[in-house]
Amino acid sequence: MHYVITGSLGHTGKPITEGLIKAGHTVTVVTSKPENAAAIEALGAQAAVGSVTDADFLKQAFARADAAYLLIPSNWGVTDWRAFQNQIGDNYIEAIKANDIRFAVLLSSIGAHLGEGAGPIDGLYDMEQKLAAVTGLNSKFLRPSYFMYNLFGMIGMVKGAGIMGSNFGDEKVVLTHTDDIAAVALQELLNLDFTGQQVRYIAGDERTGPEIARVLGEAIGKPETPWIVFSDEQNKQGMLQAGMSEEVASQYTYLGEAMRNGKLQEDFYAKKPAEYGAVKLEDFAKNEFAPAFNA
Repeated sequence: MHYVITGSLGHTGKPITEGLIKAGHTVTVVTSKPENAAAIEALGAQAAVGSVTDADFLKQAFARADAAYLLIPSNWGVTDWRAFQNQIGDNYIEAIKANDIRFAVLLSSIGAHLGEGAGPIDGLYDMEQKLAAVTGLNSKFLRPSYFMYNLFGMIGMVKGAGIMGSNFGDEKVVLTHTDDIAAVALQELLNLDFTGQQVRYIAGDERTGPEIARVLGEAIGKPETPWIVFSDEQNKQGMLQAGMSEEVASQYTYLGEAMRNGKLQEDFYAKKPAEYGAVKLEDFAKNEFAPAFNA
């Protein structure tokens, strides 16, 4: 089997590529950075260097593929995040159709069932709908929850103000580590036993904001660190002051609001996985958050 992997050698792309090659398959990895080509080839994969905003490039990169792993990259400089996501989505669809690819695994997200009100996740709803409309394509929509690595954003807050927080946190926050996402994606790509369109939720842990602050705080020697639930306006202003654009600050504030009111997680709890991932918050706190805090 030949696979095309988007997302370069990122948190999920690299372990997926390694696993597919170990299983005896051939892989093309799409990357926007020429300097990544050597590392991709060192894994035994072929590097396709170009931009996912280039539809013609993607058609060539997807050539000969039996299955594709799709990831829409973040772009912190856009003024319309959803429009950007839809541009990438349309390019992926063109490449899939041009090469008659029959299997796709999409890195989507918890909250992608909504379509509106989930900030940067709204474009993933659109992507799921686009894939579902392709005749003959079997798609698996992976919907992980809040990435643990997003918690790295708390480091500056702890060092600057002695607190952690966001515009959510009184309720349980469903957390996922990217290692667990990669493991599930690899399993789905190796098996290719899904038909039509199927959703699979991925989660590793559930903690309230204060519990997150306690676990991360204990790992850095600051167990008393409080979690503060900000108003939406406070949250947005804090991100703007941290240098984020108006679009990014607004979209992430919408995301936090959807987490706070429960809309983001409602479908997850209706269809939650029987087994959670291997990486727990304590593992992340000890092995990744504390070293980054102390670096």
